[in-house]
Amino acid sequence: MRFHSLRTRLSLAYALFLLLVVGLGAFSIRQLDDYNRVTAEIRDRWLQSTRILGDLNNDTSDFRSAEGSFLLADTLSERQDSAREMDTLDASIAHSLVRYQRIHHDDQEDRLYQDFLVHWHGYHTLVRQKEQALPLESGTAIRLYRTDARTAYDRASEALGQLTQWNLVGAKNAVERESATYRDANGWIVAAILTAGLLLFTAIGFITRSVSNPLLDLAKSMQRIADKETEVPIQGVERSDEIGVMARSVWVFQDNAQALLTSQSRLAEQAKSLEDALAKAQEMTQQQHNFVLMTSHEFRTPLALIDGYAQRLYNARERFGPEEVGERALKIRRATQRLTTLLDNLLDVPKYSAEAIPFHPQQLDVKELLRRLCQEYREVAPDRTFQEHLGEHCFFLMGDAELLHQAFGNLLSNAVKYSAPGSFITLEAQDREGTLVIEISDQGIGIPERDRPHIFERYYRGSNVGSHSGTGVGLTLVNQIIALHRGTLDVASTEELGSRFTVHLPVLKLS
Repeated sequence: MRFHSLRTRLSLAYALFLLLVVGLGAFSIRQLDDYNRVTAEIRDRWLQSTRILGDLNNDTSDFRSAEGSFLLADTLSERQDSAREMDTLDASIAHSLVRYQRIHHDDQEDRLYQDFLVHWHGYHTLVRQKEQALPLESGTAIRLYRTDARTAYDRASEALGQLTQWNLVGAKNAVERESATYRDANGWIVAAILTAGLLLFTAIGFITRSVSNPLLDLAKSMQRIADKETEVPIQGVERSDEIGVMARSVWVFQDNAQALLTSQSRLAEQAKSLEDALAKAQEMTQQQHNFVLMTSHEFRTPLALIDGYAQRLYNARERFGPEEVGERALKIRRATQRLTTLLDNLLDVPKYSAEAIPFHPQQLDVKELLRRLCQEYREVAPDRTFQEHLGEHCFFLMGDAELLHQAFGNLLSNAVKYSAPGSFITLEAQDREGTLVIEISDQGIGIPERDRPHIFERYYRGSNVGSHSGTGVGLTLVNQIIALHRGTLDVASTEELGSRFTVHLPVLKLS
């Protein structure tokens, strides 16, 4: 297979493009030179001639006026002033004639100019002779001013007017030639640019079709191979240039990638087996850890109650009567029963989902349950002040006493845990149109705003709990228990000021 270098073809294309740019530039410069030549003619000839002829018209007219002032002067001083003005105008006219003669003119313009010079010199000679020969206030001088001098001046002025008109026509024609030259140059340049653009688009199309698109196709094929596609068509393997070499290299790369993917697949299967085994082991470890944490959290309150009642019973054993000992023992027994119930529930693994929690509803008075809870926590946390606002009426509903005891106990336990000694904890309950609203407020550390949307998630703890112990499961259990009773749990909190948890439960309507 004969090798046709892509570099050679691209070099030829670039060379042709360079020649195109150079040719377009040279052609444009040539057109601009023609335009510049016509413009220079207007600037250096016609504009100059028009300006000089304008000066001559003004100066000759002023000279005729100065002549009249000279002849009509009443005093010698006025006559001398007019003579000086005529000398000044003479010098200006002579300077304009010299400037005009330096400009190149055609034959017709030169004939008109010579005719003007003859008549002007005749008029000028007559004026100067009259100025020197005639006395002041001479009637003869006035007659010459109105007859011979006037005739000579009119001839010179008429010749100058013809010369000026000839110059104006020539300037107008030159301007028209300039416009035509500009239009021609502009048209040729536009045509050259369009031709160059067409050739450029042709070259771009060639490069795109022969170079860019094949390279992009190879890049896409390599990307697909890198994305682990094993059957990718490779375009351009039949080409004899560098792109063909690249295409055949990509073909080899595809074969190697297929072999590599096969090896990676086997390794991935082995790694997956190891990951599954490790994940199961980690899951079991995490479940054990979570179980221990939850057990510790739920057992802490009843153990504290049992310990507190036992210490008080022991310390006052000599002054307690049988009834009081019995009451204390009954409280210890209730706390022990609650601890036993918690243990049974925690050992029942399906409990972790809200639907699977054992739920045994019966009619109960929530007011009595809340009052008993407050008394228990007064004895557990005597350094906190508990305030009860439970009203005079009973609040009956269908619920599980153990679960509600656990739920409100968790809320009171958190209020105690996150409040400083000496602070107030308030428990309030009231019936609002068939809904029992229970609010538990504290003056503790509060919940940061960014943590509030997550506080009911399992194992989530606020960012400001610091060294306070906890597992992050208490509020999750409370929320699940309230949901089982077809109620809702809301929280309002301000960091460093405290929190208020509000429970809404449907009240049982008694007939």
